[in-house]
Amino acid sequence: MSDKVVMSEAVEALEARKPLRFPREMLIVLVLLAVLWEILSWLVPPFVVPGWGRIFRSLAELRLDFVLITLARVAAALVISFALGLALAMAMYLSTAVENYLRPAVRLLMAVPVVCWILFSVLWFKWVEFRIAFVLIVVCAPVFLVDLLDGMKGVSRDLRDMLRSFRPSRTHFFTKLVLPATVPTILTSWKINLSLAIRVVTIAELVGAVSGIGYGLVIAQELFSVADVFAWTLILVIVLFLAEAVLTLIEERMLRWRV
Repeated sequence: MSDKVVMSEAVEALEARKPLRFPREMLIVLVLLAVLWEILSWLVPPFVVPGWGRIFRSLAELRLDFVLITLARVAAALVISFALGLALAMAMYLSTAVENYLRPAVRLLMAVPVVCWILFSVLWFKWVEFRIAFVLIVVCAPVFLVDLLDGMKGVSRDLRDMLRSFRPSRTHFFTKLVLPATVPTILTSWKINLSLAIRVVTIAELVGAVSGIGYGLVIAQELFSVADVFAWTLILVIVLFLAEAVLTLIEERMLRWRV
């Protein structure tokens, strides 16, 4: 092995071990927004735009167990939605008839607004947790389904024909070619659905729930506390940023070959 090859492999190994760094541009934007918010709080009454001191006091008084409950609901619903979307995408990929019958139904589900699903869940189901899970799954599962099906169909025809020449079973065909080639699409779909689920679960918790971030927002609205509303909003933004950072780290680990 030549010295150049050894040096190239060493450099790649060092780059792969580099820790994630917070983007400087994002940090600058966040600082500027925080400064502008504080300046605006000096110009208008505190019940309209509270200052950071009031917001931090509200943050210290928030119930963190509500955050954990909301995250648990989102995680469980996303796992179920992904499993359901993957199973249906595989069925539609393997059978044209199944795709022809399911695609109109999927389009219909995606055309219904989230508010309508929340109203349906309130009218149909008595258990609050089932209501929230139903809304999240019926909103997120179709997104997983469409993304994964498009990713499967995007696999190169040459690669599919080459693998079929070895007469693989359906299981081997999916595990050795289709699913690995769909990994980038899967990760992108998770990013989209993560942001969508966090927004939807908050709305779903506004109706009938007695726990979670949405319920905390209801209490803040009843108390006319803008500081509490902004504190809960800040929690949501932080949670979303952290979750996306974890997904980005997983993406960089699994898709090193793209670098």
